[in-house]
Amino acid sequence: MSIDRAILFRLATNTRLERIVKTVPWGQDMAWRAASPYVAGTAADDAIRAAQELSARNVASSIDQFGELVDDPTVAQRVTDDYLRLAGQLTDSDDTWLAIDLSHLGLDIDPRGCADRITAIARALPEGRRIQVGAEDHARSDAVLTCVLNVAGRGLADRLGATVQANLRRTPDDVERLLNAGIHIRLVKGAYVEQSDRALPYGEPTDIAYLRLAHRLATAKAPFTLATHDGVLREAVLASLGPVPVEQLLGVRPEVIDDLTARGIPVRVYIPFGHNWFRYWMRRLAESRGA
Repeated sequence: MSIDRAILFRLATNTRLERIVKTVPWGQDMAWRAASPYVAGTAADDAIRAAQELSARNVASSIDQFGELVDDPTVAQRVTDDYLRLAGQLTDSDDTWLAIDLSHLGLDIDPRGCADRITAIARALPEGRRIQVGAEDHARSDAVLTCVLNVAGRGLADRLGATVQANLRRTPDDVERLLNAGIHIRLVKGAYVEQSDRALPYGEPTDIAYLRLAHRLATAKAPFTLATHDGVLREAVLASLGPVPVEQLLGVRPEVIDDLTARGIPVRVYIPFGHNWFRYWMRRLAESRGA
């Protein structure tokens, strides 16, 4: 991992930097202009509108409300209520899922309550929809996996999606457990800065792990999505496995969407919204270094 990429990841979670940028004259406006291509807006209606526009182009979507690391049960419940309202806004006319990081639902402070909250959201979804659970850092991997398997065991596997990170050394074992539970899998490279004993180096080792995992999922005939903007890696998988669904991030290489759909490859776009957009934008900058 390059030094500038590692620094950007640390800056992405630096609240002091965010405060400085937002208090400097024109700082927030300039940052928002740079971030806005990657963010639907600050309100749920902005995300719904973006999803509808994509649906008109035969492109699916996953809507995520910004937030993570919640340490207050009251806030976790408020987030749950927001997602329940979002679930109620989904229509039968487009293929829109929801997406969330479990730490946004209080995973760190109340794992059992987090499972109950994600269960309530999953049950509120229209038939055929899923709530896609995001990847978090290695320290939360066990808790995230346990929560997802818990909810799947409540008869909701068909309404869940899990995200696995190819760079983590534990991921092949995690994938087998998710396969046994019948959970949809979203395959990413992995974006967090992790210790070497936990994660493969960024670059060729992670790319090889990604390819191996994609082939394992295909062999298992599991439902899965390729979530990477690495065009070479994506095309290598598509050439060997056929039209596997691909996930893109809103605003990142948007021209790829039309190319993929023209080739008959299903595309889903991740659509984030909310007021906590600064850290997300910084992460996109970090990931672009060598992505």
